[in-house]
Parts: sequence; C-alpha cells; structure tokens
Amino acid sequence: MADKDFDKPDDGDEVLGTEGSEAQASDPAAQGDRPASEGPDTEPEELTVDDILGAAQSDEAAVADAPEEEHDLLLDLKRVQAEYANYRRRTEEQREVEAARAKGSVAKNLLPVLDDLDRAEKHGDLAEGSALAAIADKLRGVVARLGVERYAEAGDAFDPQQHEAIFQAPTPGTTEATILEVVEVGYRIGEIELRPAKVVVAVPAE
Repeated sequence: MADKDFDKPDDGDEVLGTEGSEAQASDPAAQGDRPASEGPDTEPEELTVDDILGAAQSDEAAVADAPEEEHDLLLDLKRVQAEYANYRRRTEEQREVEAARAKGSVAKNLLPVLDDLDRAEKHGDLAEGSALAAIADKLRGVVARLGVERYAEAGDAFDPQQHEAIFQAPTPGTTEATILEVVEVGYRIGEIELRPAKVVVAVPAE
C-alpha cells in the first residue's frame, strides 16, 4: 500500500490561500471594533437650528462666520428668534393685564360694600373690638390681597386723569387745583382703574 503524499492536497480538500485571507480581511468580525471617527468616510456634524440660535454672538459675527450660502438662512433664523422673543413678551404682558382685569371684576362688586364700611366708620359704627369692625378688617384685607389700592385724599393735587371733579370751590390763597374734599374714594389695580375718585376741588379765587 503506497504512502499518501500529505504535501499535495487532494482535489476535495479546501485550500486557504490568498482568497481566504482576503475574505477574512473583509469580514467585520475578524477586524474587530473600529471607532467610527477613524473611518475614511466620516463627515463633520452639521449645525442644528438650536445650535445657531443658542450661539452667544452678534448677528454680524454669526453671518460673517457662516458660509456664504447660509447667510440668508442665518439672518432669517435670527429674525424669527427676535419675533418669537417679542411675542413671548407681549403674551406675558397681556396675561398680566387679563389677570388684573379678572381680579378687578371681582373687587368692583365689593366697592359698594367698602363705601358702606367707610360711611359706618365716619359715623362711629365701627367701634374697635366690635363684630362689625372685625368683619370690616377681614373684607378690606381680602380686597388688599387682590391688589386693589384706594386713592385720593384731601390736600392732594387734582389730576383730571384720576379724579372726577363734582364741584369747584374758589378758595383764596390757592395757587393750583387741589382736592378740598373726597366725596367718593377711587380704586384701582395696578394701571387698571376700577373707579375714579369723586372730589371737590379748590381752585384759585379770581
């Protein structure tokens, strides 16, 4: 029986030659993990809208640094940012005004009660320690927490934008219109007037 020649492969045996090496080299598992940044086709990340809007630089500097084909886009984004900021500011201001009006509509219904309490106090009906005085203090406290302010006192300068003159009294020695008597006190919440003050005005005598 002749010895088999192991130096020469049989026709059915698989030969790992050059083709096998190339297949192994092309196999990702054989190469192991390679960082993405080392790839030859890696592209730089593009700027997002948030990146552009959040950049701490002036409009001129941003446009100068950007590629020429992106100048118009960047200016549009800056304009949209400014318009949105203005919109937020107007919305917040409007919200505050609407909140004050809502409070004012509630407080306005309480003004006649506050007038009755003022009259009762002038007539001595709100004696300290009485039940009526305690109720008056609580009601006035509620109105104050709503932000309601009362204004107009005798001696104040007359302001036709805030005061309603129901009578003018020529008074010797008076050089400018001054509140002589408050007939009905005025109320307001911030810039919103709930009721103008009704007053008697002292004016210079002719």
